[in-house]
Amino acid sequence: MSVNDYLELVRAPAVLTVLGDTLAGGSAAGHALGGRRMALPLASACLYAGGMALNDYADRTVDARERPERPIPSGRISARSALAAAAGLTVAGLGLSAVGGGRPALAVGVPLAASIWTYDLIAKNHAVPGALTMGACRALDVLMGAGFGHLRLALSAAAIMGGHTVGVTVLSRGEVHGTTTTTASGVAAGTALLASAVVGGTLQSGGKESRNQILALLAATAAYAGRCAPAQVRAARNPVATNALDATKAGIRAMVPLQAALTVRHGNLAAAGVLASVDLFGKLMRTRSGNRKLSES
Repeated sequence: MSVNDYLELVRAPAVLTVLGDTLAGGSAAGHALGGRRMALPLASACLYAGGMALNDYADRTVDARERPERPIPSGRISARSALAAAAGLTVAGLGLSAVGGGRPALAVGVPLAASIWTYDLIAKNHAVPGALTMGACRALDVLMGAGFGHLRLALSAAAIMGGHTVGVTVLSRGEVHGTTTTTASGVAAGTALLASAVVGGTLQSGGKESRNQILALLAATAAYAGRCAPAQVRAARNPVATNALDATKAGIRAMVPLQAALTVRHGNLAAAGVLASVDLFGKLMRTRSGNRKLSES
């Protein structure tokens, strides 16, 4: 078992896409970026990585038929080791949530962890409950950044991130056998609605935002839609498995500019700058040299 095998198990490039959830939630709640709160993105990363390890543990029989190259069916990581990694990362994530946000963050982190395990072990086997549970996981991750006492302020950001995640999850079910034109078209339409919601939520607030903030918001929102919508449209036109897979990957990568747009919407340009750096690092990871590229889905 090598480090690269574990990085593949937890979908290391995709882990970067959760770092901005708590930044978006914290920005909505008015929390400053810095100090102990910097542990919250790491908490999200651990919980997400644990969920990915648990996902492969739960899917090990199916993957032996459909994705034999994955770490468990290929024999590079044992099922027992994957389960241990999932449990350890979950515990670490909860501990970091307590460090970064105290009891208010932990109060959201516990149901978040429970939702992740529920999805991987039960809900994912059912289309609609699975997608909704995954969306709830992402929404709770955003709310963890706000903290239990400030949930109302972050509900809009949580709903937007959760809605996008539902669409990505629905498309991901077609990665092996293909999706449908109706499904991919609906997800593409959802992307347009979410982009409108991000921009509309700020532009309708009375014009108090600076011109630079509005321009940054429009740029981040355009980056979000431009990152995922074209692949979704291609999947709608030709819903074969490869297009569904490409649309899923694009949707995962689009989460970072969406988080950036949400932080800008609440005036946190510093957090948006951090997320721009995360996005750039993700691009570098995807183009890394090596014999085996790390999967994101």
